[in-house]
Amino acid sequence: MTDDHALAAELATAAGEVLLRTREEHAGIDPKELKDLGDRVSHDFLMAELAKVRPEDAVLSEEGADDHVRLSAQRVWIVDPLDGTREFSEVERDDWAVHVALWRAGNLVAGAVARPAKGVTYSSADDAPAAGAAGAPLRLAVSRSRPPEFVTRLADHLGADLVEMGSAGVKAMSVLDGTADAYVHAGGQYEWDSAAPVAVARAHGLHTSRIDGSGLVYNNESPYLPDLVICRPEVAETILGAISTVKAN
Repeated sequence: MTDDHALAAELATAAGEVLLRTREEHAGIDPKELKDLGDRVSHDFLMAELAKVRPEDAVLSEEGADDHVRLSAQRVWIVDPLDGTREFSEVERDDWAVHVALWRAGNLVAGAVARPAKGVTYSSADDAPAAGAAGAPLRLAVSRSRPPEFVTRLADHLGADLVEMGSAGVKAMSVLDGTADAYVHAGGQYEWDSAAPVAVARAHGLHTSRIDGSGLVYNNESPYLPDLVICRPEVAETILGAISTVKAN
């Protein structure tokens, strides 16, 4: 049987291939239709594959009805079939992703974030440290379309540069690939937005937490998990201290 790390990577990569074919085959349709189609085909693919290879496991998907049987399950797959629908619908963009994570008995134990248009899948299967070194000034990953006011104030306080990019998974993995030093989100998210990025980030030695420094807890009755920090470990104290100061002012 394929181990869970490898399976997460295989599923995320394969769902990404489905999405690439979908985008190619339906080029020219209305962007909203393409977003909806992408969400649906990737969700259907992942649900079918998980039912086949891990039939006893529960699933929490952004695009599926929330079956609360997961609350008593020992193993729950947490998936975002298409992270960054806006970017997916803009055919020249590659900053969208597929998230696949496994929660087991209280902890995230495996995950993968695929960037299909880049041909890259980040996985919890290895523990290589993040690329590069912390920038001077620090670099914060931020949304290209709607930079949150809180992160803008945080960057001003730190004297940091803002690095604009698309989906949550892309921003999280930018810390791993050395494009950014931290991804701070305080504007509201759900478990599927961060579970796979957090599983991968942890495997590679990055710091992950809520913005108050507390732990990230998954498979809750409500999947709303509003805030997140993923950063290089050597800047975690600086980032969390700055967040506390900015929140207080």
